[in-house]
Amino acid sequence: MTALDLIAGDDAAGVSSDVGGVDVEAAEWAAYNLLTAMGVDVDAPDLQETPRRMVASLMELLTPPAFHPTTFANDEGYDELVLARAIPFASLCEHHVLPFVGVAHVGYLPGERILGLSKLARIVEHFSHGLQVQERLTVQIADWLDENLSPRGVGVVLEAEHLCMSIRGVRSTGGRTLTSRVTGTLRSDPRARQEFFALCRSGAPA
Repeated sequence: MTALDLIAGDDAAGVSSDVGGVDVEAAEWAAYNLLTAMGVDVDAPDLQETPRRMVASLMELLTPPAFHPTTFANDEGYDELVLARAIPFASLCEHHVLPFVGVAHVGYLPGERILGLSKLARIVEHFSHGLQVQERLTVQIADWLDENLSPRGVGVVLEAEHLCMSIRGVRSTGGRTLTSRVTGTLRSDPRARQEFFALCRSGAPA
């Protein structure tokens, strides 16, 4: 049996080739043809499942998981910084379709509403899926918090290693890119801004 037989077999067995708007069969054919065009013998015994696995991996990385924000009334009037530090994330660079991987530091100064703490990680996870650039990802996370919480300020810092730099091109292994976005009081008040960035750094490795 070849990789072509495996692709055709799913369709022949009545397995739906459309999952969440993705034409899985067409994607597997495209993966097969791409690998073949690159000189890979996809019909070799150990590679016959590769087009299917390739498509499944891309579907996972490109599909944002649904999440439902849970907010609560800030009954205690908490007015200090809320910060979730070193939230791990992985995304795909839209220029080379290679991963960039790192951590996000996400904080806000509460207004009338506060957010369930796990949702800070969910927001990062949601926007990191899909073809991305780090700058846009940083802005999307901060803007979502601004729009949905109306806090007094938001701060987001992303630190990531881009495989398009570390395994190709300049091969700058271990190099990390930092991006940030601050809004409201965290932008206008130098002391609040300094506190946010200091707390982000305080957990960084030496």
